[in-house]
Amino acid sequence: MGGMHPLAYILCLSLLLLTSAKKASDEAKPDWAKKSITDYTDADLERLLDQWDEDEEPIPADELPDGHPDKPQPQLDMSKVDMSNPEEVMKVTKKGKIVMMFVRITNFQTREETEEITSLWQTGLYNNHVQAERFLIEDDRVMFQFSDGGYAWEAKDFLVEQERCMEVQLEQQTYKGKFATEEDEPKEKKEKKDKKKKKKAKATIEKVEL
Repeated sequence: MGGMHPLAYILCLSLLLLTSAKKASDEAKPDWAKKSITDYTDADLERLLDQWDEDEEPIPADELPDGHPDKPQPQLDMSKVDMSNPEEVMKVTKKGKIVMMFVRITNFQTREETEEITSLWQTGLYNNHVQAERFLIEDDRVMFQFSDGGYAWEAKDFLVEQERCMEVQLEQQTYKGKFATEEDEPKEKKEKKDKKKKKKAKATIEKVEL
């Protein structure tokens, strides 16, 4: 291989020394490993990196990030949970599991504004030590994903207090934003409500006539 970049040389030398140290007890080495590092080809470097990956110790299961399928689930102590409070029960049972939440904003203007507003909400959650990924799924709606679902209800309490939050959907429950009004609802939702009202009024009239 031609002139090697100094940083690449240092990296390869470090990997070679570490790999050699781990394999010091092996007398037989492949031909490529016997070369001078300055003579390594790209293929040799790839083999060196692959060997280093093979020798790397796996991460213990209990040290895997929250939400990883191989991470052991925490033991649930339901004796300390108020079973009459559904939210408290959900917080405990969803701890360490991935949970998704859907949030819609009021007074929709542009997709860019939705990004800006919900990004500020995400920062607010981080400042309250709640980690969540955010995805824009509609022009006025985002999804927050929590690797530790136990924090989702804390996030819900924060979001419904935000001025531009219309509603939060979490585990098949819908929570209305504190400042949201019926005028803020999407046109489709308003139409459904109007149809229900008309249908109910018509049924009442027919009942009276009978």
